[in-house]
Amino acid sequence: MSERPTSAVVLGGSHAGMLAARALATVADHVTVVERDALPAGPVPRKGLPQARHVHQLWSGGAHALEELLPGVTDRLREAGAHRLPVTTDMVVLSPKGWYRRWAESHFMLLSGRDLLDATVRAQVLEDDRVELVDRAEVLGLDGTGAAVTGVRLRAHGHTETTLRADLVVDATGRGSRAVRWLTALGLPAPRRRDVDSGLAYASRLYRAPEAARDGFPVVNVMADPRSGGPGRGGVLMPVENGQWLVTLLGTRGGEPSPDTGDFDRYARHELRHPIVADLIDRAEPLTDVAFTRTTANRRHFYEGMRVWPDNFAVLGDALAAFNPVYGHGMSVAALSAVALRDVVRRHGWGSPGLSRRVQKAVARPVGPAWDLAIGQDVFYPGATEHGPTRRDRLAAAYVDRLTHTATGNGRVARTVTDVMSLEREARVLLAPGVLLAAAAGPLKPALTAPPLTAQELKAAGLP
Repeated sequence: MSERPTSAVVLGGSHAGMLAARALATVADHVTVVERDALPAGPVPRKGLPQARHVHQLWSGGAHALEELLPGVTDRLREAGAHRLPVTTDMVVLSPKGWYRRWAESHFMLLSGRDLLDATVRAQVLEDDRVELVDRAEVLGLDGTGAAVTGVRLRAHGHTETTLRADLVVDATGRGSRAVRWLTALGLPAPRRRDVDSGLAYASRLYRAPEAARDGFPVVNVMADPRSGGPGRGGVLMPVENGQWLVTLLGTRGGEPSPDTGDFDRYARHELRHPIVADLIDRAEPLTDVAFTRTTANRRHFYEGMRVWPDNFAVLGDALAAFNPVYGHGMSVAALSAVALRDVVRRHGWGSPGLSRRVQKAVARPVGPAWDLAIGQDVFYPGATEHGPTRRDRLAAAYVDRLTHTATGNGRVARTVTDVMSLEREARVLLAPGVLLAAAAGPLKPALTAPPLTAQELKAAGLP
């Protein structure tokens, strides 16, 4: 740390922005969070976050990073009603290769509504006197040159333009980020970008679970099949706070669910590969109409590969890489990137040569595994890319298919797959000799013919 006071500005006050602010507050004297919207005091919907109405989860890799940044936040979330769900013990999942078995716990997920998660994280971050929130503020652009950013220009509360000076400006403004425009305005080239858009649409409703199924009920997931040759259709039932189930139906281009509330039950029963989600919501009380969104494309900006990068600027969260939310990795990647941001500044110190380039490379590393998992599936949907899957995509997918098939009846392989899905280990573990041999041998147990719900769970849900 330098002797003079150090300051940082984080653009965006959602999940990624708040975690970046927390990370920087441990290594800077003052952090200002600039947010376009008025942020609520509690777990209520806010403008500018339409995806909050749909299923979210924190895989254990992201949950560990969250706890490292905000000690005690897991307990706060659970006290507020969030669930800690063991993987794969409390998961009932129909994969493209059949039903997964419910093996002993290997990892876990934290489940809650997005509003509860954001409010809990936001409250704990803002308890720190080093963090200041400026909401209802419009970001106008970066101040500085292509060599170094010195601050950010903004208009707060409709007043005249002002400039916030900072030793580091972090863009965490999400999918709507204008970082490319800001950088080109400073005379820098645009970064390489890749889009993989399956045309996925999300339709979600909140239900009150049957009374006996309000505690300890598993996640139920009927997965879409990317390699069916047509649109993918799936559905997820996720226990959240207050004895409720959040149910999201999803379909890719040509197979989308309808935004019409009256069509929700029909889609769940007749369009998914199995009617288990429809059977469960038949016995539950609907609490909301359908929330619908199409903002689901995978999009990655390769800022870390730019030949010239300005000092004192970094991009993370969805502004760096936005994922199809069906894989549930966006929030976990944001948490891991925030930890990387903190560690680089702590290791090298403010003002060290090339600090922001080191930061940009570090925050991009957690993106890679989640990106590969997402596009490795979505690239097979019709129209997802201009030229379709490459030969490499097809070879990788064939191996993933074999692993998925093996994991339906081999607990060791299932655990290795969840090691990667939970973002706790890198994808190269899937190529270990023992895993390769197991994949060649195939599943050790016969395929399940029905959802692996226990008799107690069936009774609690009112199913025969």
